[in-house]
Amino acid sequence: MSTDTPASAPSESTADRYLAVQRSDEFAGLRRALRGFIFPMTVAFFLWYALYVILSAYARGFMGTKVIGNINVALVFGLLQFVSTFAIAWLYSRFANRRIDPVADRIRAEMGEVTHEHGPRG
Repeated sequence: MSTDTPASAPSESTADRYLAVQRSDEFAGLRRALRGFIFPMTVAFFLWYALYVILSAYARGFMGTKVIGNINVALVFGLLQFVSTFAIAWLYSRFANRRIDPVADRIRAEMGEVTHEHGPRG
């Protein structure tokens, strides 16, 4: 049996610190900002996609209308699905760089300081 005393335990465990951060106003604001972008953009994209599918199924005359040469409205709408996907990705990247990443980096830095004070992560 050893008489060695264990190293002093940190005043606050890492798990407790993560819970404290999760409950913080800064983290709540981060989640609110993220949801404020993602949910409306997701709904808008699904509505746009549903419009394309519904028009393709029920408005064949309209979708078959020639725009230029053999290019019809359906093809234009289909290509615009790709354009809108890339546009949303670009908008999210800009949004995250301005609103999400700075706050997340601050929180991560605070957590890193706490983790380094109490030893390596495990």
